[in-house]
Amino acid sequence: MDRSEARILREMLELGRGRAWLDEADDFAAALRAAPRSRGGLLLVGREAAEPWHMAAHLSDEARLAGLARLDPTLVRRAANADAPAHLAAGLDRISAAGRGDAVLIVAESDPEQAVLERVQDARRRGARVLTLGQSVPLSCDLAHDVLAVPDSPDAPTFDGAQHLVSSAAVGIRPRGLLFRLRRWVDTSNGPQVEQW
Repeated sequence: MDRSEARILREMLELGRGRAWLDEADDFAAALRAAPRSRGGLLLVGREAAEPWHMAAHLSDEARLAGLARLDPTLVRRAANADAPAHLAAGLDRISAAGRGDAVLIVAESDPEQAVLERVQDARRRGARVLTLGQSVPLSCDLAHDVLAVPDSPDAPTFDGAQHLVSSAAVGIRPRGLLFRLRRWVDTSNGPQVEQW
């Protein structure tokens, strides 16, 4: 899925019953954008059998295009190769060492292994922000400051589509202040504005 396909998916959700989920996704993306304070401070982790390569690659591209180096993620791997580039050479100990200014993003359809969850709990105790993007992840949700659930529903995108939408929204400039929320409430309450009769 490229940027134009992600934009089309977003527009379809806005027009349909997916608007509520999209609002939650935008709030989650805003939290993700604010979480890491420096380059290398965003750690992505998932299940060993399904490492979040796809989200890491997409978010890396989006961050590069937007000039937001702090959102260029580090993929945390169980068997990290020391010869790999820095953003692919981090092992689980990198999560345990995370602290204030760092963020751990769990991207998984189901909870990661206990060894991962223990390290995420260590990072949370040390002050790292924990975010979870998942489907059936009750243990991960308990650890997270911010959670975005991707239900298996026609009102929400697929898990793959959700990763694209969150990545794009995280680097996009989306107003999140009181005026934006008030305008959204007025639009919802009054319906669409009619320019001519």
